[in-house]
Amino acid sequence: MSVRNQRSVPGSGATYRSGAYTSLLPWQVRERRFQPVGLGRRGLDPDDVYAFLDRVARDLAEVYAALAESRRETAVIKDALRRWQSDQARARDARGHER
Repeated sequence: MSVRNQRSVPGSGATYRSGAYTSLLPWQVRERRFQPVGLGRRGLDPDDVYAFLDRVARDLAEVYAALAESRRETAVIKDALRRWQSDQARARDARGHER
């Protein structure tokens, strides 16, 4: 199973998803066509539309969760970099006063 076909369980670090599931790609959303409803009725099959919308919603939720995690990781890295820069500046200043 590829990483692309897994879903994270928030807070647990675990992943789950069928190996047969593949995330939706933008072109798949744009080109999706739904079956018309039965004879004598107009419109699209509601079950088909709702199933597709559920899949889009799941994929969007996964994207937003990954984005939020990325932002958290970025904040941690930025904080660590700021601390390191401050430590380096203090060490440089201390060396300058010793001379």
